[in-house]
Amino acid sequence: MKASHNNIVVGALLMVSLVLVYEAEVCLGVTCDPMELSPCLSALTNGSPPSQQCCTKLKQQVPCLCKYIKDPDFSKYVTNPNAKKVASACGVTIPTC
Repeated sequence: MKASHNNIVVGALLMVSLVLVYEAEVCLGVTCDPMELSPCLSALTNGSPPSQQCCTKLKQQVPCLCKYIKDPDFSKYVTNPNAKKVASACGVTIPTC
């Protein structure tokens, strides 16, 4: 009887682990690659209105924005006044990191 109980516990723990791993992959499924923001380049540099594709990509990249802000090569694209206008137009808040 004890072996059966142990098998049930191990099976339950395995199922919980699989669910947690799946949820973590879904939550962390963002690829932090500044090239993902290429649809926003003209809006970020020229101040033109962002496209729908730009807004979609920007929303997907929100978890990565602090990383970009801390990178001297990319921070100028994320912290300039045009970036703030683009973020506002897309409904995204640029984080304080």
